[in-house]
Amino acid sequence: MKSGALLRLSGLSLLWGSVFLWIKISGYGFSPVEMVFVRLVLGAAVLMAIGLSKGQRPPRDKKLLGHMAVAALLGNAVPWLLFAQGEVHGSSNIAGIISGTGPVWTLGAAVVLGSEKRLGGARIMGMIVGLLGVVLVAAPWNSGTHASTGSIVCFVLGAVSFGSSFAYVGRFLAGRGIPVVMLAGGQLSIAAVLTLIAVPFLGLQPVHWRTDSVVALIILGVVCTGFAVLLNTVIITKDGPAAAATVIYLMTVVSVVLGAAFLGESLGWTVLLGTAAVLTATALLRRNPAEKPPATANTTAPAPAKRAPVAGTR
Repeated sequence: MKSGALLRLSGLSLLWGSVFLWIKISGYGFSPVEMVFVRLVLGAAVLMAIGLSKGQRPPRDKKLLGHMAVAALLGNAVPWLLFAQGEVHGSSNIAGIISGTGPVWTLGAAVVLGSEKRLGGARIMGMIVGLLGVVLVAAPWNSGTHASTGSIVCFVLGAVSFGSSFAYVGRFLAGRGIPVVMLAGGQLSIAAVLTLIAVPFLGLQPVHWRTDSVVALIILGVVCTGFAVLLNTVIITKDGPAAAATVIYLMTVVSVVLGAAFLGESLGWTVLLGTAAVLTATALLRRNPAEKPPATANTTAPAPAKRAPVAGTR
């Protein structure tokens, strides 16, 4: 791998792997819904400004906007609120590990939506191993676990929602000619509106103006949400989708390391084994099922089944 590609992958892994650290620190001063709303506004502002500066325009087709609203709900508003809520009483490294199971839920949703017809043994095994990783991380047999039951439920539901959004985007929005930056910026903008509507009902509370929380929230919105999406687009364009998918492996490890280094979070054996299980599951889920042989020697081999997008953005 060329040095430029390595730097880009390392940078994106650090940005997305640090998301859960910044969520935890932001939570010291802001409620989950306040945090998510500001994060969405900042991220949308960055992406929309970049898109408009390139002469791109947001879609106006009502049907496309409807699909973008569903994607915004599944991929941004709901999972980000759930992860922020979960980190109120749960550790950032557990949030990062369970978020890494996103590809399990992406594949499952793709099967439900009909965009994925064949799984294959490796990917079925990947789904099982990924779920095993969640159980190891949750450690329900350990009364002194590093996250409450409510936190684990929030993280798992957030991962399910986030992973499902990629299958939805792949089914209803991919290949429609919408520039990636404008699609992401528009989706974040819609999610910000949806979150704003929910603010009065989900715990509007006085803000504690702590310097660390304010700085963390700015980094979370501008850098980890806005510029990170742009960097991901550059990686896909210059280095290919396979390279971009590598970030899923690296960001999970980054989230565990940062949580331990800066927040003093536990690295017990269940956390380490759960991390290994999630990484293994991600690798298995990236394997395509073997193609069926042609019916006769004169027939043309069938085209590979369309793969669901791999959940890699945060």
